[in-house]
Amino acid sequence: VQLQASGGGLVQAGGSLRLSCAASGSTFSINEIGWYRQAPGKQRELIASISSGGTTNYADSVRGRFSISRVDTKNTVYLQMNSLKPEDTAVYYCAASRGSGVYTRGGSYNYWGQGTEVTVSS
Repeated sequence: VQLQASGGGLVQAGGSLRLSCAASGSTFSINEIGWYRQAPGKQRELIASISSGGTTNYADSVRGRFSISRVDTKNTVYLQMNSLKPEDTAVYYCAASRGSGVYTRGGSYNYWGQGTEVTVSS
């Protein structure tokens, strides 16, 4: 499985961006997909996930502002980011797992995409 993240860029505070994570290869093996971010000098943070059944989870830092969705016919997961804040500035990564419950029960994602950079100016 290969994951390709895209959609990052520079946006002003209060603006919106939509990130995409396109999967290719053995996509039938994918169950859960998550979005991480890592800001300079900070630990990587898991901010959202979506299961094969559409169940979503969000970190408190983004709940109510970000929305994760998936279009299986396109093998793509989206992260709609609204009301962006300067503290959302980070490199965003998508990851996928063969199993379920990575977000809720811990564990590891099996596949990783390259990052896409998001910069929110004040």
